[in-house]
Amino acid sequence: MNAVSPTKSGLIAPWGALACAAAAMLFAAKGIFAKKLYTQGLSFEGVVAIRAMISLPLFWWFALRRESLSTIATTPPRAIFVAAFAGALCYYAGALLDFLALTMIDASIERVLIFSYPAMVVIFTSARDRRWPERRVLAATLLAYLGVFFTMGGFDLAELRANLLGALLVIGSALSYAVYFMVGETYTRSVGSARFTLIAMTAATACLVPHYFLIGGLHEMTTIEPSGWWLLIGIAVFCMFLPASFQAEGVRRIGAERGAVLSSVGPPTTVLLAFTLLDERLSAWQWAGMALIVLGILVLDLARTRKP
Repeated sequence: MNAVSPTKSGLIAPWGALACAAAAMLFAAKGIFAKKLYTQGLSFEGVVAIRAMISLPLFWWFALRRESLSTIATTPPRAIFVAAFAGALCYYAGALLDFLALTMIDASIERVLIFSYPAMVVIFTSARDRRWPERRVLAATLLAYLGVFFTMGGFDLAELRANLLGALLVIGSALSYAVYFMVGETYTRSVGSARFTLIAMTAATACLVPHYFLIGGLHEMTTIEPSGWWLLIGIAVFCMFLPASFQAEGVRRIGAERGAVLSSVGPPTTVLLAFTLLDERLSAWQWAGMALIVLGILVLDLARTRKP
């Protein structure tokens, strides 16, 4: 699939923005599903692996609706390797870190912390382009990471200690997400968003399935209640297949930096869902942290869009 020209249609930017925002809102529900599954006794490895196993056929179905298998087979080896690496990094290693963190911290805290990845995207983009970030970009980045500190507990040492390990795991996951976002910006424009996502998810699933079965996953699957399977189908479709597809298409249309910023709808969505469905409450420090992170990311976007 060819890259979309910015001048081809006036609908490109709005549809790209809508896709990225929708992806963020759907991803935001992930922690809610995970917490519900954990209460049924399912391991975090099980949630990640079964989610991938259920969603992978959907990615293949979607890709094959857009192009033939013979066309997919013509993907340049370098693009296959890069997409597979990005998928394994983000949706295997990063996902395991993220879901492990959800066994330690609230879903609302997890989503706020993982939202630090847009700042990483901006920093990595500056390094890639060999340009020093502007002062306001650096200031906004520091603001975002001050928000991360507050979200972890701030100067409440007891809360900080309680959240520290889980928060560090989420930040590691956010790092993998930032790399995936940047790689996706380059390669979705050359091989298409559906094909890139397909390769990435196939690679991640190829890592997750043997990992899960080696730690006794087959036995765990036989113990899952019907309600658990419905939750797994929900997290696979609504928090994996749909948002990953929307995100890849949105990034292809509007770029990684703007796409990352539009995901600012994610943290408030998770906070609202966690408050409603899990009865989670943020402390004053954590509310301040969320505000600083979102503000910092929005300032980063303004700094980017005002460049001459």
